[in-house]
Amino acid sequence: MPVKRDKIIQFCDEYLKVKDFEDGCFNGLQIEGREDISKIVTGVSLSKALIKKAMEKQADMIMVHHGFFKSDIPAPFRLKGVQKNRVKVLLENDINLAGYHLPLDAHPTIGNNISLAKMLGLVKNKPFSLGFIGELEKEMDFEKFKKKVEEQLCTHSFAIAEGKKKVKKVAIISGSASPHFEEAYLAGADVFLTGDIWEEVVRKVEEVGMNYISAGHYNTEKEGIKNLGNIVAKKFKIEVEFVDVPNEV
Repeated sequence: MPVKRDKIIQFCDEYLKVKDFEDGCFNGLQIEGREDISKIVTGVSLSKALIKKAMEKQADMIMVHHGFFKSDIPAPFRLKGVQKNRVKVLLENDINLAGYHLPLDAHPTIGNNISLAKMLGLVKNKPFSLGFIGELEKEMDFEKFKKKVEEQLCTHSFAIAEGKKKVKKVAIISGSASPHFEEAYLAGADVFLTGDIWEEVVRKVEEVGMNYISAGHYNTEKEGIKNLGNIVAKKFKIEVEFVDVPNEV
């Protein structure tokens, strides 16, 4: 039984408390398509590859973590190149696009960061910036912890091992958050786990003497949108499918 688009969007907006966030992303409905929704495809980032998959699966809506950002359509208004081509295909096929960025990173139950903390077995998790800081139940060799991260996220990481050989306290902010390493250090974290590493940050991490893991922007931000899709599927009794478009960075 189809569900009205606006009913789904209203639920997601309220569940993720989008009004509480100042964000560079347009959170919520970004492109309006058909009103009746029977199938949703979720993914991390909007791309022609994801749109093509959604079309093949006859989806009525695409829901992503990285949709259109304010910087994608600068003032004065211009819609051209890559963004124009994506919008063109969505409009021609009457497919809705919804995006949830920071609200999906920070959500305390289904968000990217708390999901990573749970996957890695952290306990005593507390909010840390948009992420969380928690503890392993037992100390672990840093190299062993790095391997665990790579196995859980199916990724290859870039790591800096300048802190304790054995680690317990871990700070996590998914995606592009390398400048927050200093906050993690001051909060007493033995490891800072994020999705990227800026060139200028490498030497700074070495100089403060801490452990750092960059596990990839894409791979640290898959769980939140999967979780949101599962909740929408259960609440509205419609089909929701996560589509993986792998990206190593």
